[in-house]
Amino acid sequence: MILWLTTFAFSIASALLPFLPIEVYILGAGAAEAGTATAISLGIAAGAGATIGKVIVYEAARRGSESKWAQKKLSGPKIKASYDKWMQRMQGRPWYAAAIMFVAASAGIPPLLAMAAIGGILKMPMWVFVPTVFLGRTLRFSLLFLGVDFAVH
Repeated sequence: MILWLTTFAFSIASALLPFLPIEVYILGAGAAEAGTATAISLGIAAGAGATIGKVIVYEAARRGSESKWAQKKLSGPKIKASYDKWMQRMQGRPWYAAAIMFVAASAGIPPLLAMAAIGGILKMPMWVFVPTVFLGRTLRFSLLFLGVDFAVH
C-alpha cells in the first residue's frame, strides 16, 4: 500500500515538474515489487496521479490564458506559430483532439505537458480530457511496470 501511495504521489509531482521523470521512478519501484497484478495496480496509481497533475496544468492554462503575462508569452514568433498550429488542428474537432491527447498521454509525442496546457487553452471538455489522459497514462505506465517486472523477475 505504501508503494502504491508513493507511486500515486510521485506521479502527481512528475506531471507538474518535468525534471522528475516518472519513468526513472518506475524502474526502481517496478524492481521492488514482483507480479503482474502489482505492476498493473502501480500503473493505475501512476496513471491516476499523472491525470490529477495534468488537470492542474489544464486548469492553470484555461484560467490563465487571457492574462497579460500569457498573452505576452504567446506573442513571441516561435511560440505563436506553434500555438496557432495546434489551435487549428484541435479547435472544433473533439475526436481529433481526444486522439492527439491519447497519443500524447500514452506515447509522449507530442509532450503531454504541452498538450494539457493546449487542451486547457482550447477549453477541451473535461469529460473528454480526464478519461483520455487517464487511459493513456495508465496504459503507458502499466506497460512500463510490466516490462520492468518481466526484466527483473
